[in-house]
Amino acid sequence: MAIADNYKVIPLTSEPNQSLTVTIPIGSQNITLNLKISYNSAAGYWVMTVKDKSNNILVDGIPLLCGQYPAGDLLEQYQYLNIGSAFILNLGNSYLDSPDDTTLGTDFVLVWGDSM
Repeated sequence: MAIADNYKVIPLTSEPNQSLTVTIPIGSQNITLNLKISYNSAAGYWVMTVKDKSNNILVDGIPLLCGQYPAGDLLEQYQYLNIGSAFILNLGNSYLDSPDDTTLGTDFVLVWGDSM
């Protein structure tokens, strides 16, 4: 599957708790964000916390679920933060609607980039 040039695949795995720092191209600049990704086993889905480079929480508890554009934009309601758009994409290898505890980073990927 081809990803648009202004989007970046965020390297996630199915580890139940992961933290990483990413640099995302937004407009003419790159922004650095700290991400925390956790699997909520009771609910059966992944959630994400987004922090700025000073570790201030920007958004907390975003469910990592697939959706159709434009509703599939995980960050649509946070456009005022100027942190771009993010989507969970099914690479076509799974019959699931969204990633489970074993398919994040393999069958489903998080792509992030400039708002459309």
